[in-house]
Amino acid sequence: MNAYWPAPDAWQQALRNAITDPVELLRQLQLPLSLSNGDAQNSFELRVPRALVSRMKPGNPKDPLLLQVLPSAREMIATPGFSNDPLAELSTNPSAGVVHKYRDRVLLITSGGCAINCRYCFRRHFPYQQNQLGPEQWQRALAYIDANRELSEAILSGGDPLVTPDTRLARMITDLAGIDHLKRIRIHTRLPVVIPERVTRSLVEALTATRLQAVVVLHCNHPQEVDDSVRTAITRLREAGITVLNQAVLLRDINDSVVTLQQLSETLFEVGVLPYYLFVLDPVAGAAHFDISDSEAQKLIGELQTRLPGYLVPRLAREIPGRPSKTLLPPDQTDV
Repeated sequence: MNAYWPAPDAWQQALRNAITDPVELLRQLQLPLSLSNGDAQNSFELRVPRALVSRMKPGNPKDPLLLQVLPSAREMIATPGFSNDPLAELSTNPSAGVVHKYRDRVLLITSGGCAINCRYCFRRHFPYQQNQLGPEQWQRALAYIDANRELSEAILSGGDPLVTPDTRLARMITDLAGIDHLKRIRIHTRLPVVIPERVTRSLVEALTATRLQAVVVLHCNHPQEVDDSVRTAITRLREAGITVLNQAVLLRDINDSVVTLQQLSETLFEVGVLPYYLFVLDPVAGAAHFDISDSEAQKLIGELQTRLPGYLVPRLAREIPGRPSKTLLPPDQTDV
């Protein structure tokens, strides 16, 4: 196990110190204040940890990390087909904090908070206040999982589950391990990328203390997001025997090039992270300017297949409400 661990509360300090004022962000990056939009900020507040800001390029208004977080006037344009609940999750919400879309796995809204507010987030309008897992709601969630014996995996999501303190996470994982038909615990998180100090000794201990096999799915969209501190955080997880995967969202002007996607897969694999999914954009209101057509996406993944071994090519997918699984989009190599 890696000898160095961050201070237990370092990540909480970083979370509190995240930038929430677009003016501060733009000044720090030496950019015109006119680049931000007050209405978009009021609709969905900017939030970005300073560690990620340090990886942005000053003076570059098209920095791929900046574009993921900066409120834009384009968010206020109503676009047909884009809605507040693009995956119809409210219809698969049988109990507070529980989303059950697929037969063998259940998703738990562990926290409504995030370390970073991504402008394309499909849950940017999700009613987190109605889905808090307080003590009573948690017991109901456990009872629901216990009664559904087809479930083999519990996914902790949000928001971001890793804004939850380690002591609470440990209790939740222990409770889930008491349900005999569960085999795995999966964490979907952006924190090890945007606040690498979040991978603490106590977090790793919580993930590995029970019989449940632990899987951490990172959300990293661009190779520029990965620096030495992120590599160290990932190494801590992997040295503990935790499987680490990555899923990304295909975003216009951010990672919609074969070169960028190739670099992302190779950069992550250097530290043992396997590409998992590359999602086309969920049609959430406010994010239409990031959208890429399925045909464009299929051509990109087709060319990516010619540049990488198969295990480094993420599965291109779309989530369609009501379907029993993700919908895989076949690669198009017509013009390759």
